[in-house]
Amino acid sequence: MLDKRQIRELVEEFGPQVSKGRSIEEIILHGELPRLKNCVVQKGKVSDSVFGEHLVTRLGVPIRLMFRNNRISTHDVNRGVIPFKDQVLALNHDAMLKLVGPILGNSQFKIDGLKPTSTVIPAENLNLIPFENVLRAFMAESTTSTSLYQSYVDAKKKGDDSLEFGGHSLKLSELTPNCALPYVIDTPSTKEEEDRTVDPHYLISAEVCNKDQYQQIRNSSIMAFGVVSQALKNRNMVLVDTKTEHGINSQGAITVADELYTMDSSRYWQLDDNGGLVERDGKPVSFSKEFAREMIINRAQKFDGAQTREIAGRYIEGLQHLLDEPFEPDLRDRDERVIESTNLILDELL
Repeated sequence: MLDKRQIRELVEEFGPQVSKGRSIEEIILHGELPRLKNCVVQKGKVSDSVFGEHLVTRLGVPIRLMFRNNRISTHDVNRGVIPFKDQVLALNHDAMLKLVGPILGNSQFKIDGLKPTSTVIPAENLNLIPFENVLRAFMAESTTSTSLYQSYVDAKKKGDDSLEFGGHSLKLSELTPNCALPYVIDTPSTKEEEDRTVDPHYLISAEVCNKDQYQQIRNSSIMAFGVVSQALKNRNMVLVDTKTEHGINSQGAITVADELYTMDSSRYWQLDDNGGLVERDGKPVSFSKEFAREMIINRAQKFDGAQTREIAGRYIEGLQHLLDEPFEPDLRDRDERVIESTNLILDELL
C-alpha cells in the first residue's frame, strides 16, 4: 500500500501532468477522434457523455461513451480539479460493478485490453428512469439539502416527535447525529433543478416510473447494499449510504447506469479493529465527497492548491481501504489516455 508520504509525493509530482488535458468536446473538434464527429456531447458535473444516431454497435445497440474528468462539485458548484480523482473513481466503480453487477444489471460493454483505470466508460445508451435511487443505513451529518440529517434538524427545531422522510416515519427520540437507522431505508430523490426527497408513491403517480419498476430497483438495490456491506467487513469499513441511477436497455431490462458505489456517490466510514467508528475531531473518518464539502466556507469558493492535494490524497487513501490494494495509476498525459481508450472501444464495438 502507498503510505501517506508516498501518496503526497505522487500527487505533488504527477498531479498536474495527469490532470492537464482537453475536454472530449475539444478533442472531437480538433479532429482526433473522427468517428465521433457529429455526435452529441452532453456535459455533466463530473463526466461528459457522447452519443449519436450513428454510434451503435454491429448488433444495432446504441452506445453512450462517458468520459470521467477530475472536476469536483459540491452544492451544485464546480470547485476545481482534483488530481487522480478520475482514475480513483474508475477503479472504485470497476471493482463494485464486478461485485454487484449481476444483481443490479450491467449496461457496460466488456472491451478486451481496456484498463480498469480507463476514464472512458463504454455503455449502452439507456432510456434513463429520471430519479436518484438513494439508500441509507445511517443518518450521516450532512450539509446537503436532501439529506435525512437536514430534515432531522428541521424537525427538532419545530419540536416535532417524528419526521416523515421518503415514505418512512422515524421517531426523533431514536435518532442522533451519525446513528445507525433501524433498517436500510429507500429515499428516492427527484432530478429537478433543485432535487427533492420524495415518497415512492410520488414517483409512480407522477409517472416517473411504474410500481413494478420501482420495486425491482428498490429490492435489487437493497440486496446489492447488503453484498457491498458484507464485503467491507474484513476491510474495517462500513457503507453508510449510496445513490444509483437506472435505465431501461434495448431488451427492456432495467440496469444500473453511470457510477456505482464510488466515493462520489456513496459514503464510507472507517472502523477500528473492534468494529467501532474511527473518529477525527468528534466525527467519523469518512471516505466520500463529504470531507470536501466540509471545506466550503462560502458558496463561490474554489479549492486552493493545498486543498486539492489534500482531497486527492483522501480519495487515494479511501480507494486503498475499499479495495485492499495499492493504487497503481496510469501516469500518461490525460489526452493520450482518453484517445487510446476511445479508439480501443470503437475498434471493438463499431
